Amino acid sequence: MEKRVTTLGKHRKAMSATAVLLGGVMTLGACSMSDGDAAGKAKSETHGKKSSEARIRIASKDGSEGASINTGGNVVVTKGKLTDVKLISVEGGTAVEGTMSGDGKTWKPNDQLERATQYKITAKAKDGGGRKAVENSSFTTVSPDNSFIGTYTGEDGQSVGVGMPVSINFDKAITNKKAVQAAIKVNSTSGQEVVGHWFDDTRLDFRPQEYWKPGSKVSLDLKLDGVKGGPNSTGVQNKKVTYNIGRSQVSTVDVKNHKMTVVRDGKELKTIPISAGSEKNPTYNGKMVISEKHKETRMDGDTVGFGRKGAEGYDIKDVPHAMRLSTSGTFIHGNYWGAPFGSGNTSHGCVGLKDARGASDGGTDGAWFYSNSMIGDVVEVTGSPDKTVQPDNGLNGWNMSWAEWKAGSAI
Repeated sequence: MEKRVTTLGKHRKAMSATAVLLGGVMTLGACSMSDGDAAGKAKSETHGKKSSEARIRIASKDGSEGASINTGGNVVVTKGKLTDVKLISVEGGTAVEGTMSGDGKTWKPNDQLERATQYKITAKAKDGGGRKAVENSSFTTVSPDNSFIGTYTGEDGQSVGVGMPVSINFDKAITNKKAVQAAIKVNSTSGQEVVGHWFDDTRLDFRPQEYWKPGSKVSLDLKLDGVKGGPNSTGVQNKKVTYNIGRSQVSTVDVKNHKMTVVRDGKELKTIPISAGSEKNPTYNGKMVISEKHKETRMDGDTVGFGRKGAEGYDIKDVPHAMRLSTSGTFIHGNYWGAPFGSGNTSHGCVGLKDARGASDGGTDGAWFYSNSMIGDVVEVTGSPDKTVQPDNGLNGWNMSWAEWKAGSAI
């Protein structure tokens, strides 16, 4: 796993999403053929004077470019059955494994094809009279320069907290937002209305008006294969992901009184003494969603402008029980080097809990909160002299009113 360098500060500008390309990114619309195309007129071997009635259709026309990596190698036959299909990549001659349907009517590659790759395919079939037909095609799949993908938060089947939005970051700027948003469906078994909001040309988040209902299931259906995101950019994904919404846990940090109250399913679970951001470096106010969890991590002041030396500098290589609340570097984490927990605020903007070095003592407040939290739980900070966190700084769109949120939808 790639190691992360995280920070105590909160002013890092770059957006990082937990995301997982999760589960495999899939593809672009194929150049399919009409009944009048050569694919529908398979070359046939004659038995006597009568040619084969079998008609083979390969999804990608011979000589085509920009073929789908999902469907470009698909084969269908009518008035007959497929007997053999061979699909290879031209460079290296690597064979692509595929599966034929039980009735012999279709054949599909087992996995998505590679982008920007030339393939050759030969498909053979027989009609009801045993007469043979064959069809060939050579095609090139869509290139990365002319396609876009979206990475999304979470993993298929993952259990998450009630605050977890469905957040998608695209690797190309999307100008045709309406078409792209219309091709993405997010639904909940709770029946809550779910609306998408564009933060910019590359980020689209989905959420309901209130937090997700505990125990519900949320599905993300990406049907972007062949969807035009811009003049020279076509979608290459066809993927469905399901999230399990766990129990409701919302923890409220009271900066003025130096404490955090943890509420689960409407009942107060625990009150923990904390130390928040100092007067010079206050903690953001607002609702923040836990997007990452690290039993131990490094926090380097250089990454947020504090440096590693001097009164404001730091470089702590073993911060225990750290959970990210914002992209810019706000964390709630364990602190073993000392702070006035319950009586003062001295951090660079994070929320600190009493902890032990090495994250080995399960009896500390930091360890307890870490083990009792999940990705998607909400931590709401109140009473800080700082402003409210920006909705796009992390997974924190809950800080927008429902009217503001809906105004950012393209459909």
